[in-house]
Amino acid sequence: MQVWKTRARSSNKRSLLKTLSWRTTASIDTFLIAWFVTGAPLAGGAIALGEILTKLVWYYLHERIWAHIDLE
Repeated sequence: MQVWKTRARSSNKRSLLKTLSWRTTASIDTFLIAWFVTGAPLAGGAIALGEILTKLVWYYLHERIWAHIDLE
């Protein structure tokens, strides 16, 4: 079983676009939850901003690792 394999469908550009679309969705969710919990939209925005910056990098790296794993 070959685990590391390159696939044309899992390009760097595709991973980057998926990362950006997911981060947008997830950050809106984080903002709304933080606003609800704190009662302050500014606090919600600050929390969401911090989350955006760190999780963009982590998700991209996670996506690239999984693009090379063949479980079949």
